[in-house]
Amino acid sequence: MNVNGYGKSETQTKLAVATQNLVKTYGDFQAVDGLNLKVPMGGVYGLLGPNGAGKSTTMKLLLGLTSPTSGQMWMLGQQVGDKRGANQRIQPGRVGSMIEGPSFYPGLSGLDNCRMVADYLGLPTSAATQVLAQVGLKGHEGKKAKGYSLGMKQRLGVAMALISRPELLLLDEPTNGLDAEAVVEVREMIMNLAASAGVTVIISSHILSEIEKMAPVVGIIASGRLLYQGSLDNLREQGHINIRVSDSKSAADVLSQNGMAYRFIPQTDELQISECADCRIAGLVSQMVDRNIAVYRVASERKSLEEAFLELVESPDSQKSQDGQGDPVDCMKQHSMAMKYGSVPPYSGNMQTVANQSVPGFQSNLNNAQISIAGGVR
Repeated sequence: MNVNGYGKSETQTKLAVATQNLVKTYGDFQAVDGLNLKVPMGGVYGLLGPNGAGKSTTMKLLLGLTSPTSGQMWMLGQQVGDKRGANQRIQPGRVGSMIEGPSFYPGLSGLDNCRMVADYLGLPTSAATQVLAQVGLKGHEGKKAKGYSLGMKQRLGVAMALISRPELLLLDEPTNGLDAEAVVEVREMIMNLAASAGVTVIISSHILSEIEKMAPVVGIIASGRLLYQGSLDNLREQGHINIRVSDSKSAADVLSQNGMAYRFIPQTDELQISECADCRIAGLVSQMVDRNIAVYRVASERKSLEEAFLELVESPDSQKSQDGQGDPVDCMKQHSMAMKYGSVPPYSGNMQTVANQSVPGFQSNLNNAQISIAGGVR
């Protein structure tokens, strides 16, 4: 993969998030290893990988919850995480997040939790009521958060991240531990946010089927390394064509004369070639028939999405980092047109230097957890 050619215009107007050779080590353990992400503006981007792949660490790096060992990061057109302090911090409210579970005060109601965030950001208290209705918690505003179901707690976490109407939303395993009905509800909520509000959503998960339903563009990581970036459709399309004929040697000569690399499979007496256009296959078959070679079978065999995914993540050391066919930005645009999302305007605007502030006492799985609205991302 090559992000060394990132220009200023690309990071500012096309990509919501970009990283270049991002590394994070803890002692001898390398949690993130040379990560090069390209997250287009608008829509849903899936960060997919097994548990322990480095997904949560990557999100923490982007939010300033931990510092990179080396490498560079950009969010919403601005460089972040610069140890030299030369860059400005992103204004609170422009980025929302829910990392390793929702963070809230369990003794407060859902409404009071959201009002507290609204007050912190200088927003009207009416924003709390509106965002709770947006995530499907209308009618449960007065109930204490500790009495919420797991699905309702997830919704509250998303509501607190959304109250400022952020341009970018980072959700770490938002459907983890939910029952089937709640999974569907959270998934539809996330997709509606991207479709109707123009929010760029980065969602991490270890569940392939969930990412497949939400994200047109994915980054697949394992052992901290990016193994694939592009559309899931292109990952699925990697396959081959098997040809069974009466005279394999003569058929192989036809393939060679046409510049086609092939592999002979003795167990089935078949010739195997890479996927190619239908018109080219038709031409090859025609030439074989002209030479009195009987063509018994031509079969296109593609790996299932699950097979392709498992092949990548089960042997990361033998895999080279790779881009999917097509630019992630173009993949997202094509999906947006297909879903009638409408256009998302490029980022523009002035940054303001603000203090990195957090609110203590949140119920969270993070030590020194940062407020869900990611105030003052560095």
